[in-house]
Amino acid sequence: MKLRRHHSPAISAAKAGFSTSAAYRFEKDSRLPSRKKPPRERRRPDPLAGVWDSEVVPLLKDAPGLRPIAIFEELCRRHPELSAGTRRTLERRIQAWRAVNGPDREVIFRQEHPPGRMALSDFTEVADLRVTIAGQILDCRLYHFRLPFSGFEHAHVVLGGESFVALAEGLQNALWALGGVPEQHRTDSLSAAFRNLDAEAKRDLTERYEALCAHYGMIPTRNNLGVAHENGSIESSHGHLKKKLEDALLLRASRDFDDLAAWRGFVDEIVGRGNARNAKRIDQERAALKDLPVRKTADYEEVHVDVTSSSAFILRKVFYSVPSRLIGQRLRVHLFDDRLEGFQGSTLLFTLRRGRSDPSGKHGHVVDYRHVIHSLRRKPMALLNLVYRDQLFPRRAYAQAFEVLLTALGERPACRAMVGILALAHERACEAELAVALQADLDGGVLPDLAALTERFRPKDAALPVVVVTLPSLALYDQIAPNLGEAA
Repeated sequence: MKLRRHHSPAISAAKAGFSTSAAYRFEKDSRLPSRKKPPRERRRPDPLAGVWDSEVVPLLKDAPGLRPIAIFEELCRRHPELSAGTRRTLERRIQAWRAVNGPDREVIFRQEHPPGRMALSDFTEVADLRVTIAGQILDCRLYHFRLPFSGFEHAHVVLGGESFVALAEGLQNALWALGGVPEQHRTDSLSAAFRNLDAEAKRDLTERYEALCAHYGMIPTRNNLGVAHENGSIESSHGHLKKKLEDALLLRASRDFDDLAAWRGFVDEIVGRGNARNAKRIDQERAALKDLPVRKTADYEEVHVDVTSSSAFILRKVFYSVPSRLIGQRLRVHLFDDRLEGFQGSTLLFTLRRGRSDPSGKHGHVVDYRHVIHSLRRKPMALLNLVYRDQLFPRRAYAQAFEVLLTALGERPACRAMVGILALAHERACEAELAVALQADLDGGVLPDLAALTERFRPKDAALPVVVVTLPSLALYDQIAPNLGEAA
């Protein structure tokens, strides 16, 4: 068209590489061939023609968050003649309408994370992994810590719910594994940790969290309540971590672990593999981190309890047994996520597994039969209706044996025999071996016999060794005496 300003159509076409006929065609109509196509017209009647403007659009304006499937179901209720194939047509029409007339939507702003600036942490559920400890389903979750720049991760198995104790323990373990401290630490709103707390308890929890961050020189930050994408650098990695654990469990061909320590070691190994792949970026970020403080700060709650005449105390709706010599004492207890430590002054007296109350509201029980067996031997009938009788038995075989003894012998003989079996397990330190023997008797249909079991697990007689002492002759002293005198 530029050449046409100075030349004829034929010359302009030749210079542009077109045919003369094409030049005269462009001269007549300069539109591109794609623009000359007539618009595609509808080839079948519009199934929404009678309802779109009168019913669908008002619904979209009055309830912008309404899903297309809900609108379709409402239209089918009002107009039964609509076919199922209309659904996809309606969804496309709604999508196009919202693109033109819909409200403004929230914008996600991608962020850059310089090294050493921010760390994020959160809790995540792992019930889908179906991990068991010694055959029992483990109710746990993971505390997950991550640096967005380098991808450094740390995971800590938490037995209870989201709490300050779990946060403090997991965060400090992560920082000491990292070997440095970032400038900021971001969490969610800690709504789960605040649940069911009054205003004073919430303020105390907030102050303790701020004190924890101040101990490490970090600035505590939180994302807005209910806005998960503000914590996206940790939220998105939850799924990746759980997929890695799922794959590792499938390769392991078993989801059962001997104890909690084995499961925690398994998680640490999987997380460590990912950190090894990011070793260069982690080393780069470590150079930008601040130094750790001299020591960790408290990662537990401190409470005071009174030991009752039941040789126990109740804490957080859980009944804990302790040695009977502590009856009447007031103890200081450090409450961790997975254990309790009891102190008298600065002396550590005991360490107990932390229990949890029943979801129904009933009290939980953490009982060690060794704490009460000496008194139970004097009052064996107390076993019959003991409140925590089921929790007293250390293994399932003991409970089954008591049920069989009750059926076969009656209440009094059964209680005496069962208390004797528990005393035997304690005195001979043969709890596991005795459980195996009891299970073998039960499987064979044999009633457990206390006398036979006592004989079986009694100390074995050991023959005293024969020691022959040969006394030297007294004449030897006469021989060495002159030499001693010369030496003097």
